[in-house]
Amino acid sequence: MFKFFTQKKWHLWSIGGTVVILLATWYQVQLDVRINEWFGEFYDTLQKALTEPNSVSEKDFISYLFTFAKIAAVYILVVIFSDYFTSHWTFRWRTAMADFYHDKWEFASSIEGASQRVQEDTLKFARIMEGLGAELLRSLMTLIAFTPILWGLSKSITVLPWIGQVDHALVWVAIISALGGTVILASVGIKLPGIEYDIQKEEAAYRKELVLGEDFKESAKPEIITSLYSGVRQIHYKMYFHYLYFNAVKWSYLQGMVIVPYLALAPTIVTGAITLGFVQQIIRAFGRVETSLQYLVRSWPIIVELISVWKRLREFEAKLEKNTSLETIS
Repeated sequence: MFKFFTQKKWHLWSIGGTVVILLATWYQVQLDVRINEWFGEFYDTLQKALTEPNSVSEKDFISYLFTFAKIAAVYILVVIFSDYFTSHWTFRWRTAMADFYHDKWEFASSIEGASQRVQEDTLKFARIMEGLGAELLRSLMTLIAFTPILWGLSKSITVLPWIGQVDHALVWVAIISALGGTVILASVGIKLPGIEYDIQKEEAAYRKELVLGEDFKESAKPEIITSLYSGVRQIHYKMYFHYLYFNAVKWSYLQGMVIVPYLALAPTIVTGAITLGFVQQIIRAFGRVETSLQYLVRSWPIIVELISVWKRLREFEAKLEKNTSLETIS
């Protein structure tokens, strides 16, 4: 699965491409930091304009909007380039895997489901890594960029409801709430990877019988495919049940977290110690840190599928290595 990083012929893409993606992602995060600063300045100006008539000229107000437009335009271009390049990068990764399997096809063709592993699972692996890997990278870089910002902004937030004095309060609230949610969701969804793996096995057996039935009349008899489909139905119903309570916990947590930063800011807001611009800036910084820390929570269903694909490919490669060893000995 990782020949893309170990074979010399792929180093230009695996290493060079990774550097390009890192730089593009970092620049994207820096633009997001600049937008966060803009929010603070703009909302302070907006508050001043609303509370003190004619204190802000129309020209100055519109200039803020054009400033945002320029930053946003660059941000859009960087995102478009990054997504385009990442798609090519992950397809090269898939190609490296496919080339490895193609070279050993004489040992792989006797393995049940080999064609599905080489075609379907490499495709799934590449697509999942494209989205999941890019999001992980963005989350890490966003966390690195915004945590110091939130730490600095939190100097003014020293009191929490029901708790009292806490230095840099919002940083600790973001960390504790996000990590707590991750632990809870991981515990609730711990059975999902195994169920996804079982689904693929049942679906593969069902599909194989149908394919055989296209060429051999003795295959795909009604009683056989009915029995196989019964297994498919049972495992899917099992998955639906487990996702029922997982999603209940997940969405309850995510919706509850919407009010957490405002709740933490309540003692400071009611005293009038901070401006509207500061509130917007700190809420946005809090959201970026919190969302980065919630990476596992938000990505768990996709991670479940990735684990399932990884288990199938690992099992396939183990059988492939065994077949190769046996052929060498004989």
